[in-house]
Amino acid sequence: MRPRVALTVAGSDSGGGAGIQADLKTFAAHGVFGTSAVVAVTAQNTVGVTRIEELSPALVGLQIDAVVSDIGVDAVKTGMLSSRAIIEVVARKLEEHRLERVVVDPVMVAKSGAQLLDPGAIESLAGALLPRALVVTPNLPEAEALVGFPLEDEASILEAAKRLVERGAKAALVKGGHGTGEEAVDVLYYRGRVRHYRAPRIATKNTHGTGCTFSAAIASELALGRGLEEAVERAKAYLTKALSAAFDLGRGHGPLNHFPP
Repeated sequence: MRPRVALTVAGSDSGGGAGIQADLKTFAAHGVFGTSAVVAVTAQNTVGVTRIEELSPALVGLQIDAVVSDIGVDAVKTGMLSSRAIIEVVARKLEEHRLERVVVDPVMVAKSGAQLLDPGAIESLAGALLPRALVVTPNLPEAEALVGFPLEDEASILEAAKRLVERGAKAALVKGGHGTGEEAVDVLYYRGRVRHYRAPRIATKNTHGTGCTFSAAIASELALGRGLEEAVERAKAYLTKALSAAFDLGRGHGPLNHFPP
């Protein structure tokens, strides 16, 4: 029997905690066959990013073509896309192959603070990629960069989610991991409805790859045929377990445990 297939379009993390590596582990943890289109290679560990080398947009597009034309894809997630040219080719391929279960994680800054997206490409991400997204999953700083105003309370967070949908995404999930309080609260705006997803805030510094893992888990659930709201709920539960069992590796922010007990 053919397994369900998910495709990650993102950067490689040599430390194994985020990016392509985190995505493929997350797919495997959900019983989904993982495929990939590598956008860039990073020299990276728990402390920081030493160097980034981007692949050519043409090669990124060919990777997507190769996977879709032969294996087939049930869901896609995009992560670090790094530049305007990469964003544009990815958006074009999503449209060309009529890929609809698309999770866009607008990765801009690494956990260490390194810039992973050319600031000049933010508008391209909003203009070219959001219309291809079933759901876009920014954290609070990423959402602020995309909508252009500060997110200071529940009303502003909801307004940001609505603005992202107005810009073309079918749904927006504004994640609350960068917030405060005893609970991490994520706000989903989808089909005119608002839903809050709550989980206890895990007291750990080992959070490297949290955003990548969450979006990959949503894509996994979509590949398995779940509806979006259920996919987010199940992905949130998985993320909480992975954070609770995170590894204390390295001298900085350690990685999650993608196969939690």
